[in-house]
Amino acid sequence: MRRFAPLAALVLALAATAPAHAVLPSERLADPALEQRARNLSQDLRCLVCQNQSIDDSDAQLARDLRVLVRERLKAGDSDAQVMDFLVARYGEFVLLRPRFAWHTLVLWGAPLIFLAGGGLYLLLAARRRRVAPAAGVTPLSDEEKARLAAALKAEG
Repeated sequence: MRRFAPLAALVLALAATAPAHAVLPSERLADPALEQRARNLSQDLRCLVCQNQSIDDSDAQLARDLRVLVRERLKAGDSDAQVMDFLVARYGEFVLLRPRFAWHTLVLWGAPLIFLAGGGLYLLLAARRRRVAPAAGVTPLSDEEKARLAAALKAEG
């Protein structure tokens, strides 16, 4: 039994990382192309209850309502962009798992680059200081010490 433990752990780990699609059979559209569009849109929309899950993965009632709303809009003939714009207008940009690049989200997109550049600059300056700065508490050898060191090195070989 113990020899199957690593295999069981691997299977459980893989099962835990697999997406748990919460779309109910009653929500699915009959047209496979339309259903695929709905699934793609649902993966880009944030569950407003769970906040770190897409509505495609969430079991929350609000996520279910949003999935149904997406499908209704698609059946009505809206394009993917129109559906997203409708949901953003209704719930704000927080509903998007990947925020749009715009002036008001510039800090959100630029902050990682700024922090990365700042960290690199800090490491560069720290390495330069370490190379240039003399070791603390170390005094140079006196002439007498230099003579003894030279004699010891000469005697050693």
